[in-house]
Amino acid sequence: MTHVKVFDTTLRDGEQSPGVNLNQPEKLEIAKQLERFGVDVMEAGFPASSQGDFNGVREIARTVRNVSVTGLARAKKSDIDTAWEALKEGSDPRLHIFLATSPIHMEHKLNKTPDEVVAIAEEMVAYAREKFPKVEFSAEDASRSEPEFLVRIINAVIEAGATVINLPDTVGYTTPHEYGELFRYVRTNVPKIDQVTLSAHCHDDLGMAVANSIAAIENGATQVEGTINGIGERAGNAALEELAVALNIRKDYYQFNTDLVLNEIKRTSDLVSRLTGMSVPRNKAVVGQNAFAHESGIHQDGMLKNASTYEIITPEMVGVQSNNLVIGKHSGKHAFKDKVEHLGYELSEEKLLEAFTTFKQLTDNNKEVTDDDLFTILTDITTDTSDIPKYELSSFQVHYGSTNTPLATVTMFAPDGSKLEAATTGSGSVEALYNTLDEMTVEEVKLTDYHLNSIGSGEDALAHANVKMVVDGKPVNGRASSQDVLEASAKAFVNGVNRAIYQKESEQQQIAHIQS
Repeated sequence: MTHVKVFDTTLRDGEQSPGVNLNQPEKLEIAKQLERFGVDVMEAGFPASSQGDFNGVREIARTVRNVSVTGLARAKKSDIDTAWEALKEGSDPRLHIFLATSPIHMEHKLNKTPDEVVAIAEEMVAYAREKFPKVEFSAEDASRSEPEFLVRIINAVIEAGATVINLPDTVGYTTPHEYGELFRYVRTNVPKIDQVTLSAHCHDDLGMAVANSIAAIENGATQVEGTINGIGERAGNAALEELAVALNIRKDYYQFNTDLVLNEIKRTSDLVSRLTGMSVPRNKAVVGQNAFAHESGIHQDGMLKNASTYEIITPEMVGVQSNNLVIGKHSGKHAFKDKVEHLGYELSEEKLLEAFTTFKQLTDNNKEVTDDDLFTILTDITTDTSDIPKYELSSFQVHYGSTNTPLATVTMFAPDGSKLEAATTGSGSVEALYNTLDEMTVEEVKLTDYHLNSIGSGEDALAHANVKMVVDGKPVNGRASSQDVLEASAKAFVNGVNRAIYQKESEQQQIAHIQS
């Protein structure tokens, strides 16, 4: 079996998905899970893009020790310097530098000649190697580049010190045959290509990202790049969970393997989905809700006789448990703590008590608390920004009838501790609630999207609300869970405003730190 390295870019390319806005605690929580998942390289962000991104990359590099953490940089000395400051404390820091190589990009975006592009690439890779022990060079839009020019620039950057060469299908344009031939051509015509890692990075605009990535592996790629759930720019990236399972299920054919821990797939997928607010389609391969559901009578009959008749992937392989009932209303704090640790969470005593209190509130309502429920509770608590003054929802009431105009009455505490009360109507219960909350907050809030999903099944399932909003001109996400859909909706709105306050406070602290 040939080993293939996995380069995860969920926190960089994935976060560039429209509407996704992760704060530092959320990025760190995803990074820890990616480490458990077993990725080889983690692209934590684009340090030069903002102070927030710089801080997030630096914190991840300081925390994650079993994965090589990298950051993206343009072919500019200032980007490289900034990336080094963010990554230098990592256990295995590396840089990912990119420069466009296709005729259309060089002419219309860079306004550079091919000779100038080669010179820049050569100079910047050499400069990066003065700081970083490992440097990945990405020939942006490689799939639409001239093969002869690719060979020329790859030869130049390898001589300058590049240790990884990435040939991305940046716009998702190529086909498996074409992409495979590109890798074959490069391997045949670049004399020192065996001295570096050859990487594939595919986008899914034509729905072929996973197929193209596998074609690259079959033709010599020793690293594959992608994201969890396939999130990313436009139609997204190659879905790492699909790649990993495909290589495992068809190892008889592909003869390639990775170090990914397959039974961490479901947990990783759920975490990324919950924190980004990007729901996984029910019919998505490997992690979709219907991936292991069988509706057809013929299929059901076959499954009862032998599961392998219609199921090539077992739920347990990817971490889906058929019966994940955990602990009940009589469980004590010690048993709860053991379960939390088993799920991979490390909580302070204060956070543990908060989680245990929420758990007990669920069991008081005769709810069977499952792994999914507990996972939701722990995710909300570990990514909370409680150290920043914020709004706190005290109580609310919604009057609704089929012949009456909905009226919402809300009591809330402002960040300064003052008590707020208001009542407002709306065309529906949620609108009345949101109109009231909007009236009570001093921030200018514009709601752009609202989603409500159930966690688990049954009439007592947790409701998970996710909202996208613009607060004082900046996009944020808000999320919350509750057994009541209106309570989940109200808390998600407040959470979004609080996240905006946290973001603003963090930026002000950064400015003050820089000035001092």
